[in-house]
Amino acid sequence: MARLLEGRAVLVTGGGGEIGGAIASRFAREGASILVADLRPQAAEAVAAAIRANGGIAEAFVADMGCPEDCARAVEAAAAAFGKLTTLVNVAAAESPEASIEALPLAAWNTALAVNLTASFLTAKHAVPHMRAAGGGSIINIASQLGQIGVFNRVAYSTTKAALIQLTKCIATEYGPDNIRANTISPGSISTARSAKSYGSIENARRVRGPAHLLGRQGRVEEIAAGAVFLASEESSFMTGADLLLDGGYLAFKGELPVKSK
Repeated sequence: MARLLEGRAVLVTGGGGEIGGAIASRFAREGASILVADLRPQAAEAVAAAIRANGGIAEAFVADMGCPEDCARAVEAAAAAFGKLTTLVNVAAAESPEASIEALPLAAWNTALAVNLTASFLTAKHAVPHMRAAGGGSIINIASQLGQIGVFNRVAYSTTKAALIQLTKCIATEYGPDNIRANTISPGSISTARSAKSYGSIENARRVRGPAHLLGRQGRVEEIAAGAVFLASEESSFMTGADLLLDGGYLAFKGELPVKSK
């Protein structure tokens, strides 16, 4: 059975994290070569090593996506490693403190802008010429369902994710004639260590966040990876400028599901 991403050369930013790592690993199983870029050397190498151990092709690359020079370096490293670049997946996101507009430090706002938004602009800026030379490509930016609604105390995160959706539409508009597609994925609450940290434990995060989704649970990183494979492959060849909402029904209703008695 043909693999969906055979021969693709991919840069995954934030690839050492749980969502980025799941995307990198799934892409490799589908035949892609992966440059795993992350601020944390050990995290990037762990993902790349696991891919290689399973017969895939992957290299680790240390990059701070809040640094413009590192954004350019990561793109060039991917193109140099694999002789081309066909796919860009921007997962890297800053951990922004939960605070009101009055309380949020300007430094935290600027960090969120740099990592969540500007890095996607810069990586696309540097990736487009390589994709054009390859005959086309796919850019996938991980946004959020919180980029589509007002959110208490998440001003930096939700604002940058909303802007990321618009940035991606602009990329799609400019480079469709070059056969370069650009789409976002907006996940709902996903069961990760970052989510667990916010709520004290994985179990508590699932208990609190699950009822906010029509499916009654948090999402899994593998479900986001599956959506990314779809957007990177020819299965979505007529899709660009779109936001793929993988939120378990979060935005489809207001409120929380009733707790069912056992």
